[in-house]
Amino acid sequence: MNSWSSVDIPALVTGGELPALRLSDTASQSVKAVEKKAAYRMYVCGITPYDSTHLGHAATYLTFDLINRYLRASGSTVNYVQNITDIDDPLLERAIRDGVDWKDLAHQQIDLFRGDMVALRVIPPAHYIGAVEAIPLVVEAVNALASQESIYPVDSDLYFAVNKDPQFGKRSHLSTKEMTTIFSERGGDPSRAGKQSPLDCLVWMSQRPNEPGWESSLGVGRPGWHIECTAIALKYLAPLDTEVTLIDIQGGGSDLIFPHHEMCAAQAHVMTGKELAGSYVHTGMIGLDGEKMSKSKGNLVFVSRLVAAGVDPMAIRWALMSTHYRVDRMWSDDVLSKAQNEISVVEKALKMSDVAPTAQLVQQIAEAISNDLDTPAAIAAVLSWSQETMNGSNGGDVTQLRNTLDALLGLTL
Repeated sequence: MNSWSSVDIPALVTGGELPALRLSDTASQSVKAVEKKAAYRMYVCGITPYDSTHLGHAATYLTFDLINRYLRASGSTVNYVQNITDIDDPLLERAIRDGVDWKDLAHQQIDLFRGDMVALRVIPPAHYIGAVEAIPLVVEAVNALASQESIYPVDSDLYFAVNKDPQFGKRSHLSTKEMTTIFSERGGDPSRAGKQSPLDCLVWMSQRPNEPGWESSLGVGRPGWHIECTAIALKYLAPLDTEVTLIDIQGGGSDLIFPHHEMCAAQAHVMTGKELAGSYVHTGMIGLDGEKMSKSKGNLVFVSRLVAAGVDPMAIRWALMSTHYRVDRMWSDDVLSKAQNEISVVEKALKMSDVAPTAQLVQQIAEAISNDLDTPAAIAAVLSWSQETMNGSNGGDVTQLRNTLDALLGLTL
């Protein structure tokens, strides 16, 4: 599947080496340094395309865009892979509700998502892979798991036995009771008769009446959710035998910690004997006006609608970065208005003929981002510089600062 158009990133001039990047790792429950390497492998879970990009999506992909930008600015390459779950129960249910073909709905929403990512200046993944095109990879992965005696049938479906992974549960740090409850809430089927364990997850669903299915050695059917990402990550990120973990970063929203990322990691561990990721990085949830933002509540705020209403995508990006990525936070008109006002101040300073010294500001921004993506600190530093500029301070290089805002924060002001 085609990704979106590439983003031009200016060269970053700092006068020295960037600090090592430190990120919060869910598995170790700590903020730890990302090992400095010439090349990184990063997998971020993509959308299920039955609704276009809401602000929760945007916040997640901006977070990993910041990681991508920082690693690149440090002189490394980043093989970034993202999936699209373009066949799943919610997509089929929405298509039936709206009286449209599920394929048309998926294509429409994927196109909207691409447009939103371009507007927000998110670096596109090197590989943007749909679940449907990954079916052969899923079949291979299921067969690999079967060779480890970790696959069993329930009726005509196939399940992965999670107890085959001795590390199961150690990435999410949840009790069995908590996992069972969350599994039921997030697409699992803990009470299905015939399963060896309530937490075992579906890897191949046989074709249901009036639903699509694909011919394979596993029978006619379609992939389970978790195995899709495992298979895509292992194929397109091409893990090396010399590496301790299969990839460097596995990311997504905090709602993916369990079951999705725990299941993906367990499957990869059983298949290869290695831990899936060096860092499991998760973003907080976005609410609206004091309430959880969700499809069921009907209170989602969509990027495309904000942009269509005339909102500058840079204001959306700024607003989402004004709070730390790991924090659950609320969106409101006041949050957007504050971002718009702050951007106006910075733009005014950037247009002045003489600006405050920029070398120290560039270093402050780099240090803030290296410290677990502390975007609020970076924004505060930029606002402080803007005030100094308007108070008459001079001696800075405005081009250096513009390039830094773009290269590290993705902002073109």
